[in-house]
Amino acid sequence: MKNKVVSMKEAVAGLVHDGDTVVIEGFTHLICFAAGHEIIRQGRRDLTLARLTPDLIYDQMIAAGTAKKLIFSWAGNPGVGSLHAFRRAVEAAPPKLAIEEYSHFGMVARFAAGSANLPFWVMRDYQGSDIPAANPLIRSVKCPYTGEELATVPALRPDVTIIHAQRADKSGNTQIWGLLGVQKEAAFASRKVIVAVEEIVDESVVRSDPNRTLIPGFQVDAVVREPWGAHPSFAQGYYDRDNDFYAGWDKIARDEASLKRYLDEFVYRVSGRAEYMKKQPGLAERLSAKNMVCPGVDYGY
Repeated sequence: MKNKVVSMKEAVAGLVHDGDTVVIEGFTHLICFAAGHEIIRQGRRDLTLARLTPDLIYDQMIAAGTAKKLIFSWAGNPGVGSLHAFRRAVEAAPPKLAIEEYSHFGMVARFAAGSANLPFWVMRDYQGSDIPAANPLIRSVKCPYTGEELATVPALRPDVTIIHAQRADKSGNTQIWGLLGVQKEAAFASRKVIVAVEEIVDESVVRSDPNRTLIPGFQVDAVVREPWGAHPSFAQGYYDRDNDFYAGWDKIARDEASLKRYLDEFVYRVSGRAEYMKKQPGLAERLSAKNMVCPGVDYGY
């Protein structure tokens, strides 16, 4: 079993380069803010950021000047409102950020095509929608069996996908439970994969519950132990979503000066996630999950 464990600093330095297409996936759950912060600290530039639902971490990365383009299906502060750094960049004259927009399923289809090593994906979508008029990459093809006209989207093959998960072994066999997004599809579509986890466990733990393994080790290039790496997002069984932070971000991000102060204090002036947590006393006590263990499964042998 190859040991792929490195620090977040090492993973980003070795695998994320200027000009890359980078995906930090997670659907409200298990969003790797720690990786986004490390990318900012290392001064990456001209990234194309892609994700179904870009939220606060991409707002922070855009504000820090890491991105030249965003590929997405919806962008916002969930349950609160707009992403203000994102809006400022798009609405600037001339725009400081290029955008490429799809429906949710359009983005799922792009990752699915990439993960299956297909050039495009066919879908019954966009009928009655004005998105194709704004995105010339959404095209159509005639079904060779029925003659039906179907929409198509091109495969998305990121340079790097970054996933946060509950646990993995040292070779990268990664287990997730709770709310899922397109982590698996994004990982299989990507040329390189970084997995950040709350804890690294022995291979025997992974083998004892194989159905929970979402991403196999052969698809993973680096494993990072990063407790609390998803905050203010949540990690089922470890800590809750920090709803106060999401609400507070609206005020912080509305003003460029206050957003810069946030980045200075919690991103640039910390060495990593452990120091980030030390700057917020009481956070772990407030959000740590209480035990709620489901009955075990006897797989037999």
